Amino acid sequence: MRVLFFGTPDIAVPTLRALCDSEHEVCGVVTQPDKRQGRKMELKFPAVKEFALSRELPVYQPERLKDGALNPILEKLRPDLLVVIAYGRILPDDVLNFAPYGAINLHASLLPKYRGAGPIQWAVINGERETGVTVMQMDSGLDTGDMLYTVSTPIGEEETAGELFERMAPLCAEALLTALPKIERRELTPKKQEESLASYAPMLSKEMAKLDFSDAERCHNQIRGMNPWPVAYTFYRGKKLKVFAARTGCTSSIAPDRQGYAIGTPEGISVRCGKGILLLTEVQLEGGKRMDASAFLMGHPMDCAEELR
Repeated sequence: MRVLFFGTPDIAVPTLRALCDSEHEVCGVVTQPDKRQGRKMELKFPAVKEFALSRELPVYQPERLKDGALNPILEKLRPDLLVVIAYGRILPDDVLNFAPYGAINLHASLLPKYRGAGPIQWAVINGERETGVTVMQMDSGLDTGDMLYTVSTPIGEEETAGELFERMAPLCAEALLTALPKIERRELTPKKQEESLASYAPMLSKEMAKLDFSDAERCHNQIRGMNPWPVAYTFYRGKKLKVFAARTGCTSSIAPDRQGYAIGTPEGISVRCGKGILLLTEVQLEGGKRMDASAFLMGHPMDCAEELR
């Protein structure tokens, strides 16, 4: 099939690579416009664009999608199918309905759970033990289309969102290449999503990352789900203390009596939560380097209980 690919960040690259290496023809790539990033505000290509140029694929970066902006591209390329993964914009109906096989989206969750921009992170934050990829026939809603094919994968008890991202990227490619021949032969039966089971996974923000120490297990999941961005944090002696890793079920029984108070132990920083004990094992103090909690305690002893705000 002639495929027009829509995608933007790193997670979409393995799927585009797999398509390029398959028997299908990638007739073009649509990605978001270049953005200025970093302290020097240098113009940076999206990851998908960088890969597409390395394969000498035509790249299109429309500023807008409404009012038929994509129609000249579609008329020129005449794709059989649109494949979308993490493009970052909702496609209008005239685009969705242009190709004979329509448009399919690879969504990194087991729909209808975790519709939206942050399905991987929220699956970790909410303590899910399983997630997956859904190949979905797109409609005008936000991840509401009929499901065509799914593949699942377990989530490790200590796995971070960043680690899961790395595993999900090739899983998306695998799901697509399995589904495409079946789509072409129209062998897949579309399945409606159960609206009563739907949940929304919004994009993360820095404001969501502050730890409240009400529940050790919940904090542990929050820390995993916020790694590598925006990174969970608390405040220690008036400075922001980022927390990259922690664990529960600590072997040490050393912990203060009051919620939100911490003390240094041989294993790390032991924090009393409203429910359970949380052991911080990898931290970074504002203005300092990321390090194991044991190394942090050498320079910042916590021999007595101190409040983390």
